[in-house]
Amino acid sequence: MSGRRAGVASAAIGVHTALGTGGRRVTARGRILGLAHSDAEVVELLRGAGLADAEALLHDPARVTWRGGRAHHYEAA
Repeated sequence: MSGRRAGVASAAIGVHTALGTGGRRVTARGRILGLAHSDAEVVELLRGAGLADAEALLHDPARVTWRGGRAHHYEAA
């Protein structure tokens, strides 16, 4: 798997409910990757986890689950 860490490349990715202060926790296979305040930050977290095709993944509902809010929105409700 060139440029990808084993396990993370086939990961189910979760973008979780926005926090009260804004931003959404991003996980891959249950591992917390970090907090994102925009799609660009999600992409960087996924790239940091070894996913070279992170930007395309962001729009793939088979790979990314947006939990507790609308996809691509990062403000607290």
